[in-house]
Amino acid sequence: MIIVIDIGNSNVDLSGIRAGVVEFTGEIATRREWGTAEYTAALAPLLEGVACRGAIVSSVVPQVTQAVRDAAGALLGVAPLVVTEQTKTGLTLDLPEKERVGRDRLVDAAWAAAHYPLPAVTADLGTATTLNVILPGGVFAGGIICAGIQTCLNALAQRTAQLPLLRVAHPQVLIGRNTEQCMLSGAVRGAAAMVDGLVAAIEAELGTPVTLLLTGGGGKYVTAHLTHPHIFDPDLTRKGLALLYEMNRP
Repeated sequence: MIIVIDIGNSNVDLSGIRAGVVEFTGEIATRREWGTAEYTAALAPLLEGVACRGAIVSSVVPQVTQAVRDAAGALLGVAPLVVTEQTKTGLTLDLPEKERVGRDRLVDAAWAAAHYPLPAVTADLGTATTLNVILPGGVFAGGIICAGIQTCLNALAQRTAQLPLLRVAHPQVLIGRNTEQCMLSGAVRGAAAMVDGLVAAIEAELGTPVTLLLTGGGGKYVTAHLTHPHIFDPDLTRKGLALLYEMNRP
């Protein structure tokens, strides 16, 4: 089994993968103020009794990367690999600042390039919504970064006097008849319309259709509302991390 750990802005997602199949998942909140001891205590229940042959960490929160890596290493008895700009991904980065590309974006793109027809776009809906463009030959050409669904809802509550703080949920209607319905429709259906519109613009710029892959915590809310043909894979990032482990393991 491979243990894959995806450190996001909101959560640390931990999964066990065997032969390409996700056998278990768990998550804890990302706490920037925590050190190794706190993360060890938080991760211990998720890893109790787990035996693995290796582990890998991807992080978009540099402040906690080492603490999570050390905690997982102590609990698992192996030193996890960490995805960096030197990690073999099978991609060619056609960008001026390769070292600044989010590790999660590279993980998604690597899985897409290895398993789907190119060109492709991965749309990962988390705290941020990121769209990544992968061209034939595995060329990572860049992409688009937008606010995520929950981030938009949080901003509305924080920056207005009368709008409540809501958690993401499936909108029951398009045309809301109360404040909560209006906000959920705007956030979720708006995210779907944004992805559809941006992918259509990407196809127009490239002059060719693309394979659209949808993932991330917000993907389950958006998938039913997209009009562009797409594949929804909530485990895409997890499987991408396992792929990178196999490509880079000692």
